[in-house]
Amino acid sequence: MSEYQDFFTARLAENSTVPTLLCGHCQSILPPSRIFENQGENRYDLPCDIIGLCSADDCGAVNCCDEATKKAEKQRAENRIAV
Repeated sequence: MSEYQDFFTARLAENSTVPTLLCGHCQSILPPSRIFENQGENRYDLPCDIIGLCSADDCGAVNCCDEATKKAEKQRAENRIAV
């Protein structure tokens, strides 16, 4: 069983020029410095490859960023094609 029973799913901000991930709990921006691969010393007992930690003072939620990251990468690829 996961140590982190209450984790959230990050989402990709809509209509953002720069792909931005939002906390699935409070909708604050997840800073890139707090998004990392779920491995090694940063390992969380969650079924996610990429974890984001919310830095909002009243939140601090642990977010699974797998789907949002895939969508962001797809958006970046589409933007490169459009140029």
